[in-house]
Amino acid sequence: MYYLGIDLGGTSIKVGVVDENNKIVATAKSKTHVPCSPDEMCEQLAGTAFEALKNANITIDDVPWVGIGTPGAVNRESGVVIFSNNLYFDNFELKKLLQKRMNKEVIVENDANAAAYGEYMAGALKGANNALAITLGTGIGSGIIIDGKIYSGSNYAAGEMGHMVIVHKGRHCSCGRDGCWEAYASATGLINMTKEAMETCDKKSPLWEIAKGDRNNVDGRTAFDAMRAGDPIGKSVVDEYLDYLGCGLANCINILQPDVLCIGGGICYEGETILKPLREYVVRYSYKVKPEKRTKICRAVLGNDAGIIGAALIGK
Repeated sequence: MYYLGIDLGGTSIKVGVVDENNKIVATAKSKTHVPCSPDEMCEQLAGTAFEALKNANITIDDVPWVGIGTPGAVNRESGVVIFSNNLYFDNFELKKLLQKRMNKEVIVENDANAAAYGEYMAGALKGANNALAITLGTGIGSGIIIDGKIYSGSNYAAGEMGHMVIVHKGRHCSCGRDGCWEAYASATGLINMTKEAMETCDKKSPLWEIAKGDRNNVDGRTAFDAMRAGDPIGKSVVDEYLDYLGCGLANCINILQPDVLCIGGGICYEGETILKPLREYVVRYSYKVKPEKRTKICRAVLGNDAGIIGAALIGK
């Protein structure tokens, strides 16, 4: 048995064929061309999907459905993308149109939920009954698993953990509110904190040297690299960032008390450098429970494959 999963992003369309062992056996990728008409979007998706099937030496008849993860608020039942600002979707009937184009059942899910489901089926969340996946990128994505199923709320928009306020009247967030977790603990938040710290230190400091004297070269690794080089300013940025990240994680755990919480995104390649202090923070500041019942905090393991695998297996 094979499954077909599509990970639709603002810049690229990634498609994978997944086998019965939850492993990707063939892929295809194309650039996302937006804005475009609904029919043109479905043509892009179908073209890339059929290429992946060809690469796996199978046809559309060999898969039971087509699963797709897309940014935005998604009505899972109707397959309508209610709104997605990055893709210019507004009540886009994705399921209906793509089914017609591919002549196969289509299941549509939010991309963060699909990634969480991928980790649940084949990655760091496997075996958990209740789980939470957090992805640290340009923003903060999150997917909630309750009793083995994706939880999307009564309006299909649950899980926007990045937009809980952790600092009253704090940094402005792209959502329009002030003080959101995303404004502090996303990769973008870390980059902004690093740039601000650079303005307070000598231009011969490790922070400036690692950035090659240009603030535009700062990324999510800069402060960590400076810390490892013995720079106290770099360490102070990392410490502040982990405090904000830990604050949000403790809030998530207090609300949901999942069995496992996995963290993904490029920052997580720092491994125990961030996981160890985060675990200590959560133990100190989350609601007290018995040690054997505490949420396990770990790194996501599927990387960019999580969205493809989750989308492919979403009908299971």
